[in-house]
Amino acid sequence: MNVKSCEKQGSTAKVVVEVERARFDEALETAYRKERGKIAVPGFRKGKAPRKVIEAMYGTTVFYEDAINELFPDVYADVLKETELKAVGYPSVDNVDFAEDGNLTMEISTEVYPEVTLGQYKGLEVGKLDVEVYDEDVDAEIERLVTRNSRIQTVERPAKLDDTVVLDYEGFVNGVAFEGGKAEKYSLTLGSGQFIPGFEDQLVGMSAGEERDITVTFPEEYGAEELAGKEAVFKCKVHEVKETIRPVLDDEFAKDVSDADTLEELKENTRKELTERRQADVDQAFDAACLSAAAANITADIPSALVDSWVENLKNQYASQLSMSGMKLEDYLQMLAMDEAKFLETLRPEAESRVRNDLLLEKVAEVEGIEVSDEEVEEEFKKMAESYKMEVEDVKKYLSDEDVRTNVLYNKASKIITESAIPVKFESQASKEESAETPEEKPAEESEEA
Repeated sequence: MNVKSCEKQGSTAKVVVEVERARFDEALETAYRKERGKIAVPGFRKGKAPRKVIEAMYGTTVFYEDAINELFPDVYADVLKETELKAVGYPSVDNVDFAEDGNLTMEISTEVYPEVTLGQYKGLEVGKLDVEVYDEDVDAEIERLVTRNSRIQTVERPAKLDDTVVLDYEGFVNGVAFEGGKAEKYSLTLGSGQFIPGFEDQLVGMSAGEERDITVTFPEEYGAEELAGKEAVFKCKVHEVKETIRPVLDDEFAKDVSDADTLEELKENTRKELTERRQADVDQAFDAACLSAAAANITADIPSALVDSWVENLKNQYASQLSMSGMKLEDYLQMLAMDEAKFLETLRPEAESRVRNDLLLEKVAEVEGIEVSDEEVEEEFKKMAESYKMEVEDVKKYLSDEDVRTNVLYNKASKIITESAIPVKFESQASKEESAETPEEKPAEESEEA
């Protein structure tokens, strides 16, 4: 094999390669042996006709395409080795030609890993929010604890707001039942706003065993066009009325739901936990913003194959998450009235961002001379095992050493970017703090100037 030329333009490389006749003849013979059983030749049992007979009957080039397909993987591997091209995606073959000496010449086109030029990646000024936890936030979290620890019990009285009623209902428009308007033994908390306005209010006062017709009007912007703006009558029957018994919010409650000894201590612990959670979210958002800012500064011709690969990864991640809820991706898309092509297009911006980040981190690692030891790879496997609550050897069944090594490399490169970044307040937050200046301070400043 002889590489006659190799030209790179942007993210594409074109290589003209010459394959000697003897090597092509071997591929022809292999193609003949694989395909002869599919070719019928009069006077011969299927698969027994000699190659020359088949070529005489169907033309000398009858096995050429199959031979090239047979030959190509090894030729392509040799080309990449000789040219040291870092190819991505799938190659294509054009301009196949046969010289007088019988040698085969072909032009191979492939997308290649791009050359990356770094812009500024250290000392970037990046917006970062200050973490703030207000009394209302703590109260809301405590309220969620109260709700989780509340209990429901059946009562023998008419329903009130905040009660839960178990009912049957069926809806009619102009006396005709409509699709999706019927349910049996449905649990509905009155005042929750689950149903269209007016429905829940009209159930107030009903007792178990009571039936009532409820008249409501669907909103003009209602999702189902055939019901939007129309008046409907729901025939309802209440089977059961339940009230929610909320625990008393005191020191005993704090002891029951936490390690705190007093309600005040529970609130303090809650404030601390909220602060830690929000700080983690803010830090994560800041790190992501740093990478995005640095990635925006790189220069590279990004091959579509890299983006396509990430689109496929994101699709698989989405499908995996849905499967945990017992849903298939195709069923989910059908619910959204979206075909797969449109769905993949929605993933493309995120895929492009991931590609730019990967290119950035790989280049930073190269420029900074970052290395990853075998010990660091093993330590990362242990951390993953602890995180997933799995044995290390089981994690290694799903992830290769190279995958984990790359992950550690990228994390090291990312730290160089984020730890050198300069956090700055967002304009909205800075102006908000400025506006919080007390009125008394300004006259004092003015009098000093006077």
